[in-house]
Amino acid sequence: MNDKEQTTPTPTLSPLQQLIEDSRKEFEQTQKELKEIDLLIQQSSGEVDRLARRNAQITNRLRQIEANFDTVPRSDIQETYTAAQEAQKRLFMMKGQLEKLQSDQQHLQKHADLLRRFLEVADQEIPIVETAEPSCVPQTASQQMIVRIIEAQENERQHLARQMHDGPAQSLTNLILQAEICERLFDMDRERARAELAALKNAVNNTFQKTRDFIFELRPMMLDDLGLIPTLKRYVEGFADKSGIPTNLSISGKERRMPPYTEVTVFRVVQELLNNARQHAQPTRIQVILDIEPKMVRAVVEDDGIGFDVAEAMASARQQKTLGIATMQERVEMLGGHLTFESGVGRGTKVTLEVPID
Repeated sequence: MNDKEQTTPTPTLSPLQQLIEDSRKEFEQTQKELKEIDLLIQQSSGEVDRLARRNAQITNRLRQIEANFDTVPRSDIQETYTAAQEAQKRLFMMKGQLEKLQSDQQHLQKHADLLRRFLEVADQEIPIVETAEPSCVPQTASQQMIVRIIEAQENERQHLARQMHDGPAQSLTNLILQAEICERLFDMDRERARAELAALKNAVNNTFQKTRDFIFELRPMMLDDLGLIPTLKRYVEGFADKSGIPTNLSISGKERRMPPYTEVTVFRVVQELLNNARQHAQPTRIQVILDIEPKMVRAVVEDDGIGFDVAEAMASARQQKTLGIATMQERVEMLGGHLTFESGVGRGTKVTLEVPID
């Protein structure tokens, strides 16, 4: 082998060429995901059709029971109503899942179409150069920021859809069924109808309270009116009452209003960290510290729970884009802040948030 062969450099891609190559790989991956989601939609559609037929059969059976209410055994009535309730729940859930899959398919298809058009233009009109023009660098950074914002918004919407489906929507389905039972019983057994109405009233009150809590979780109006500190105080108090976990809030620095996006970000991160601690950490206490400095706000959430491996969790979040950690980091980084995790298996968790105020 001669010297020329030994020193021949390996060809490197320019930033523009690398962008095209990455887009090509992303397009191929998106096509695979579209095939997979199409199969899931077909399966879910078949299940929805089957459940719709099952629901129709049970509805017919309910009509028969209503027509012969006095002669049908109580156990049969209870069994049929229970079956109807379960069938409607299952049908509602599967319809929600199907709508979610169809929505994801539309987003993926738009993404694939955009990538395809970009690759077509790149193949036909963009010359292959060894170095990218300076204007390409800020354009690529801007595109990445837009993608991150869109992904963060979609993650929030998916989280909201799941909460709506598992909370108020499910409760309303149960209320409708209870109201139908009361309607059928009213002219036949007034005492039993009164008992059902009392149960329905309690269920409505519980659903109303859950809906108010859901609205507060979604967007507390007092955050706009009174600011971060009063809202955070109320939220921490409510969290301690509902979770049963002693949770303390300490505030230092000068209390004042901050830019709305800063207040929202701090509140959302603390909210997510408290929920994560309740669901996964098994803590006996939680400490929340809010420190307001002239040009920066710092929030610390610390628990004495079971802890976790930080490196492993971060790697999983980057690969799978898990909602909690990934969304929190996106929010904070967009504002020029930092989010750091200190934890270990068996020794609790401490998370520190730092966000510039201006």
